[in-house]
Amino acid sequence: MKPRLIDRSNSKDQSFSVSYLDEQYFFKVWHYHPELELVFILEGTGTQFVGDSIEQFQAGDVVLIGKNLPHLMLNDSDYFEKGSTLAARAIVINFERYFAGRTFLSLPEMASINTLLDLSLRGIKFHGVVREQALLAAQRIFELADYERMLALIHLLCSLSKTSDYRLLSSSGFSNSVANIEKSRMGKVYDYVMNNMDKNISLKRAAEIVHMNPTSFSRYFKKNHKKNFTQYVNEVRIGYACKLLLEKKLNVSEICYRVGFNNISNFNRQFKIIKGVSPREYLKSYLF
Repeated sequence: MKPRLIDRSNSKDQSFSVSYLDEQYFFKVWHYHPELELVFILEGTGTQFVGDSIEQFQAGDVVLIGKNLPHLMLNDSDYFEKGSTLAARAIVINFERYFAGRTFLSLPEMASINTLLDLSLRGIKFHGVVREQALLAAQRIFELADYERMLALIHLLCSLSKTSDYRLLSSSGFSNSVANIEKSRMGKVYDYVMNNMDKNISLKRAAEIVHMNPTSFSRYFKKNHKKNFTQYVNEVRIGYACKLLLEKKLNVSEICYRVGFNNISNFNRQFKIIKGVSPREYLKSYLF
């Protein structure tokens, strides 16, 4: 299913927008937009689609969705029944990456925020104390005006950028992007994987790219990614397969070989290990 481009641009007298949604159900369209989006769920339950990630959402969730990342908050079926008294409420902040200016974000003090915005390309879900603080900050932001509101958003992004209480949602294979974490050392390895997905990807070659022996590279990679190199490659391949499935231009067999698997049974097995469902079941989940 092809996502729809939605206009989330701000008015000329605002550098970003803050909206309070109070609806029977959230916007029922698989969509994307150039602006980043901070979503604070105040009331409502359902299924959250962010890139190739599918999981439940509920009140209290805080999610940062990056530039052009397809997403949808689909309320449970009860919300669409005639006469339903259920409500879907949320605070949504939409902003461009350089809402405060390119020079501002290039300052060394803004490094952590830059990393946060890079990570948002895969979608980020926050938890722990920072989530509670963010919810309170979002509710207070309506009371502010002009430069105070701007400072409040910068402070909020700074708080989110300093925490380790978060989880990435979509795979790097789906978004075809990797954040700049360790970019100086590992960037070429990420590029090697993304550019050779339909070919044989070897740990030995990846190690050579960063001038390490295979054993040291394997140990380093697992320490920093919490998974071995083969697992990472399979996750990237399956993430890209999800993207191709949703585009509906190729069948499952064609996608299998396009993302580098040698046979359909191994592709289906790895897909189910990583996504928990078969490719066809996964695609069915997106038929809203």
